[in-house]
Amino acid sequence: MKAVVFDLDNTLFDHTGCAVAGLRSWVAELGITPTDELVAEWFVIEEDQFGRFLAGEITHQGQRRGRLRAFLPVLGLPVPATDAELDEVFTGYLTQYTNNWIAYPDARPALEVARSNGWRIGVLTNGSTKQQNAKLRAIGLADLIDVVCTSEALGVSKPDPRAYQGVCEALGVEPSETMMIGDNLELDVVAAQAAGLTARHLDRAAGQGLLELL
Repeated sequence: MKAVVFDLDNTLFDHTGCAVAGLRSWVAELGITPTDELVAEWFVIEEDQFGRFLAGEITHQGQRRGRLRAFLPVLGLPVPATDAELDEVFTGYLTQYTNNWIAYPDARPALEVARSNGWRIGVLTNGSTKQQNAKLRAIGLADLIDVVCTSEALGVSKPDPRAYQGVCEALGVEPSETMMIGDNLELDVVAAQAAGLTARHLDRAAGQGLLELL
């Protein structure tokens, strides 16, 4: 093995935890009591709109606006008429989300183990280049990562085989020399294996940690 590639959200970075905390704070700022039902609805909408972004139907900013157009009526609030007004409203959520950014406790130790093994380290993530790199800097992991490949930069997203091949090429290794680790069984394991990588599934819900997979 010459390299290891990690997924970012819900693998190294606690996206769900940060999003839940950020959403609850933002909804409360809007004068509404945050509930589990509202949180669940937010994630349904997020998945739908982010899927449209990955499919190339809308921009990254467009999926943010789409989330608000769907979610504000759930809160009983009016939808702003212009994109600029929608962007201003979304900033309220984004600020709270960003304030809660945090790495999983085992993320940096896992990267340090990979580095001590002499492996090149990559991150392959479906997301925007600016935000995903900002996350890695904010949570203190950027210094241990050699390559960050995003769907936005690659022009393709997981599970497209070219995404996995692209990160391997950026790392200067062959897929057969590379291991992928992530929380999504389909995107981080099945599709990675189909592209020629070794892959391991991170199941945090079952109490599994990154160090067990290295």
